[in-house]
Amino acid sequence: MSERRRGDVLRALAVLSKYLGCYDEFTRLRKACGLSWERRDGFQSFLRIVRRNAKGDVVEWVRNCVGCLDRTYATFVKFVYLSGLRLGEAIESFNLVVRLSREGRLNEYYNGEMQCLEHYRFPEKFIRVKKNAFISFIPESIISEVCKCRTVSESGLKRRLAKNKLERRLRDLRDHFATFMVFHGLLREEVDLLQGRIGKSLFMKHYFSPSLKDLRDKTLGAVNALLSKLSP
Repeated sequence: MSERRRGDVLRALAVLSKYLGCYDEFTRLRKACGLSWERRDGFQSFLRIVRRNAKGDVVEWVRNCVGCLDRTYATFVKFVYLSGLRLGEAIESFNLVVRLSREGRLNEYYNGEMQCLEHYRFPEKFIRVKKNAFISFIPESIISEVCKCRTVSESGLKRRLAKNKLERRLRDLRDHFATFMVFHGLLREEVDLLQGRIGKSLFMKHYFSPSLKDLRDKTLGAVNALLSKLSP
């Protein structure tokens, strides 16, 4: 098994053993068999960077998607590119915008004054044990585009990418977003907040309190720079 798959299996077995009341026995057997959780060391992280670069420019990939896919899925790829959300979160968010706009209730989710999607208002969709989404600053022009679209699905996206012989690089968009934000003046802690991560440090948990208006201005400046890169 790959490291990622082995880690998924071990986590599933750990949860099952806790449910069955034999977690101590599971831990003993795991150690006896020499099985451990995967840990990404520095070399593996470097290889990840090399592999991502070998795939080519992610912005060019987004341009190709926008040029080849139908309007709904082209807009969705652009939405993922500008939001930095995980794929599942992006699908939930995109579809929620579409549905609420049809019902005339978009203001329950999109704060027009702050140009912010407030994911935290829908905890059943976006607040989970480990992977969360709190807020995303998205220009109103992009939200207007989304409102004119249909809902999307992961299977629908896969079909369209395959039909147009395009790689599936949605995971790369999240990495690109985080890197671009840091290079354009956001603190790493601010990027973590935008991507739904609250670190374990005392600073992040108890003292990090950025002005949301300042964060909005910095983020939208960088997002508009991202958007400009899609122009020919």
